[in-house]
This record gives sequence, C-alpha cells and structure tokens, in this order.
Amino acid sequence: MAYCHGTVQKVGENLNCGFGAAEPLALLVLQPYKHTLAPYGAPTCKVMIHTSFKSNTMPRVKVLLFDVFGTLTDWHGSIRRTVQDLLGARGVDVDAAAFATAWRAEYQGAMEDVRSGHLPFCKLDVLHRRNLDRVLSAFGLDSVDEATRQQLNFAWHQLDAWADVSPGLARLGRQYRLAPCSNGNISLIADLARRHGWRWDAITGAELARDYKPKAIVYRTAADAFDCAPHEALMVAAHSSDLAAAAAAGLRTAFIARPDEHESGVGETVASVAVDLSTDSLLGLADALGCP
Repeated sequence: MAYCHGTVQKVGENLNCGFGAAEPLALLVLQPYKHTLAPYGAPTCKVMIHTSFKSNTMPRVKVLLFDVFGTLTDWHGSIRRTVQDLLGARGVDVDAAAFATAWRAEYQGAMEDVRSGHLPFCKLDVLHRRNLDRVLSAFGLDSVDEATRQQLNFAWHQLDAWADVSPGLARLGRQYRLAPCSNGNISLIADLARRHGWRWDAITGAELARDYKPKAIVYRTAADAFDCAPHEALMVAAHSSDLAAAAAAGLRTAFIARPDEHESGVGETVASVAVDLSTDSLLGLADALGCP
C-alpha cells in the first residue's frame, strides 16, 4: 500500500486546512492513496503543511488559481524541441536548449517594460514575438523567414504538460473552482486547455487585469472574478517569487516543486518563501486538500 508521506512544521492534535472539517493530523499526512498512482513517477508524494492552516485560523478557500509556464507546462523541453524541429528542418544548426533558455530570459524584461509604463499593455504573444526576433538576431539567425518565426512563436500555445497535471486538475476540479492566473494571453491559455483537455471555470490573469504578474492587481483581479476576497483564493505555482507576490496581495499559497523546469535538474525543489502548502505534484496537492 502506498502512502502520502508528509512533514508538518509544527505538530498539533488536529489540523484544519481551512478547506473543510478538521482531521486528525496522522490521517491527513499519512493517509493511504485512494487513487491509482500515475505511471510517470514514484509511489509517494511529499506534502508540507504550514502551521497557518491549523485550527480554523482562515476561512474556506473557494478557488484555486494556477501559474501555467513551468507549473503546469514544460516550457523549456517544449520550446527546445520545437526550435530543433523547425530550424533543423531548414538546415539551421542551433543549440536548441540554449535558444529556449535565451528566449525565456527575455521574458521578465519585456513584461517590466509594460509594468513600468514604458510600453502600453499588450498581449504576451506580442512580447514573445519581440523577444524571439531579438534572440534570433543574437544567435546570428536573422535570415529565418517570417513564416518560421510565426510557427516558433505559436509554440507557446502548444506546450507539453507535466504528467501529473491533467489527472491532478481533474481531481481538484471535483471540489474547487479552477482558473489559470498566468501572464499568458487568453487565446494562448485556451489553446493549451484544448490541447490537454483541461477544464477551467474561467481564464484569469494578465489580459484580464491589463498588467503583468507580479503586480498585485493581477492576483486580486483573478480572485475578484470569482467574487472572492483575496484570502479565499489559493495561488498554486512552482516559483517562489510568484507566491511571495500572491501572498503580499492577500492570497494563500501552494508551492509545486518542478526540479526540471529550466532543463534536467534545474528548477525549484523547495520554496524559498513561506507558503501554506508545499508538494511535488498536483496529485499531492489533491491529496492534501482531500480531493478524491
């Protein structure tokens, strides 16, 4: 029998996560799995529960909000493969992994131009394309034609998902309203949802707020879209900076470890900021929240 092994920062007699009735601590932390284990990984999940979840200190969470790039999707592996396939087919020799990393490295700077007011708000597709043109030039690939550039930019609409995401969202969606809270534009997020069969109750994030994370308005607009106070929303992400900003905006937070986000062995395994929940998959999150 497989168990969900967890670590609690402070032991107490009973634990109430704010998501439902109090449970004996041992049942929440060492409860046998009631679902078939996903074939992608080990037969355990690691769950850390912050003491702020203890004993009715917070009201019930009503909506789960998700970061997308890195948390739900393997952006680096997906972009690397697309770059290799598209440019390789055209006889272009390029380090596709380095190209993917360089393209993503332009991400925050481009959004900061919007956050600072230097640029008016525009969709992430537009910023991705601007960044792509810069990276192609930096790699000495100015000769890449317009059609190929458009195909490369559309790769963000077709990212692969981590193996736990679809079954994890299915379980979480049985008990909670779910929405992405991403910097991706609505059409991009909708295309990812259609590709993977994800069921969202709404699409929130940058385009709805007309600004980019980690600005507080993005998180608060997402919660408000569901008529929730910020503390009634749980932000789920693989990035400590995202969760720190969400917490500062009043949301509760859950960290998902993605150790291979940037490439094999390069990604956050432990949150560097205080969070309410920490686990290694969406299946672990579903276990912690009691979602069958």
